[in-house]
Amino acid sequence: MKGINLAPYFAEFKELKGIDRATLMSVLEDVFRTQLIKTYGTADNCDFIINTDKGDLQIWRNRTIVDTVEEGKEVLQISKAELDEIEPGNDYELGEDYTEEVSLESFGRRAILNLKQNLQGRILDIDKTNLYHYYKDKIGEIVVGEVYQVWKKEVLVRDENDNELVLSKSEQIPSDFFRKGDSVKAVVKDVELRNNNNPVIILSRTSEVFLERLFEQEVPEIFDGLITIKKIVRIPGERAKVAVESYDDRIDPVGACVGVKGSRIHGIVRELRNENIDVINWTTNLQLLIQRALSPAKVSNIKISNEEDKVYITMDSDQVSLAIGKGGANIKLASRLVEKEIEIYRDVPGSEEEDVLLSSFSDEIDQWIIDALIGIGCDTAKSVLALSNEDIVERADLEIETVEEVKRILQSEFEDID
Repeated sequence: MKGINLAPYFAEFKELKGIDRATLMSVLEDVFRTQLIKTYGTADNCDFIINTDKGDLQIWRNRTIVDTVEEGKEVLQISKAELDEIEPGNDYELGEDYTEEVSLESFGRRAILNLKQNLQGRILDIDKTNLYHYYKDKIGEIVVGEVYQVWKKEVLVRDENDNELVLSKSEQIPSDFFRKGDSVKAVVKDVELRNNNNPVIILSRTSEVFLERLFEQEVPEIFDGLITIKKIVRIPGERAKVAVESYDDRIDPVGACVGVKGSRIHGIVRELRNENIDVINWTTNLQLLIQRALSPAKVSNIKISNEEDKVYITMDSDQVSLAIGKGGANIKLASRLVEKEIEIYRDVPGSEEEDVLLSSFSDEIDQWIIDALIGIGCDTAKSVLALSNEDIVERADLEIETVEEVKRILQSEFEDID
C-alpha cells in the first residue's frame, strides 16, 4: 500500500529554516499520533515510517487476529471472518498480528485540516524558539541586512535568512536615512519576546558596542587583543571619545586605531555618518586622563573634588571654546569618560576674580537663551557682561528685557563671590 504523501497538504514546510530532520520527524509523528488517539482512541498499536526527503509518511496499525472481537477492543483486535473479507484466501492464523496501512483519507477532510493547523503551529513554535536562541547568542555582534520596510518610528530589516529585525528611530543615528533595498549595518542590542512569544530582534546603531565592534573590524590589533578599548562614550552622529590601551610597548594604540593618514578610522567615520571620533591613550592617572579627554584644548590647572565628584578646570580664554566643543559635546563626553562633572573657568590675566561658565546658570536662565549667547561666542559670564546690551540684542536676536535680566543674574553671581 502507498504511504501518505504529505507534499500536497504541507507544501509550505518543504524548506524549513533551522529545523533538523530528527526534530521534524518527531513533530510529524507526535501530530499524527495525537490525531490517531482522537480517531481510534489509542495509538499504541501503530508504527510510523517517515521519509522527510520525499514527503512520505506511513502509518501501520497492528491488530491481533481473534475468533471473536472482545467488547471494547475493536481497535486492538480483528476477527478472522472480517479479515477473510478484506483479504480472501489469506493464510493468517488466530493469535497473529494483522498489519494494515492507515490512509490519510480515512481521517476525513476536517481531521486533515486540523492536522495541518497543528503542524503549522508546532513548526512555527520551533522556528520562534530557534530564532530566539540564535539571536540571543548574537547580542553584541554586528549584522548586515537589507531594508525591507521603512516606517515613521522604525525600519524593518531582513537578514540573509529572511528573518525580520527591527531598527527603531531611537536606535538610529540622527542623520540616518534609509530606503527600501538599502544595506544596513547594526549591532544586535536585544531580543524581546512580545505578543504570542514572538521574538523581536532589536538592532542599534547608536550603541557604544556598535562603535566598539566597528573598531574590531577595522583594527586587527584590537581584534587580536594587542590593543584594548577601555571605554567608549559617544553622542551618536556628533562626537565620540574612545580610550585605548596597548599591551605591547612597541605598538602605539592611537596610531594603530587611526591608521596611516586616517585609513582605518575613515571607514568607521563614514559608517557613523561623519561622527567625529577622538582616540586617546587610556591612563589610570586621573589628571592626565582629564587633560587627554578635553583635547584639543590645553588645560592650565586642574582641581579634583572627590567629595562633590567634580573637577574644576582653569584654562586660557582662547581654549574654553575648544574644551566645550560644538553644542557642549566635547565637555559632556569628557565628563562621561572620566565619570566626573567638569566645570571650566577662564584664566583672566590681571584679574583675581574667576570667570564662570555660562552653562552653570542653566537653573536660572533658559537653555535656549544660553545657546543663543554661546552662538555669538559668549560662553562665560564675563564675556556676556563685557558686551553692551544693544550689541547682544543685535547679534543674538534677543529682546532687550531678556538681555537685562540675564546680565542681572550674572552680575549677582560675582556680587555673591565678593
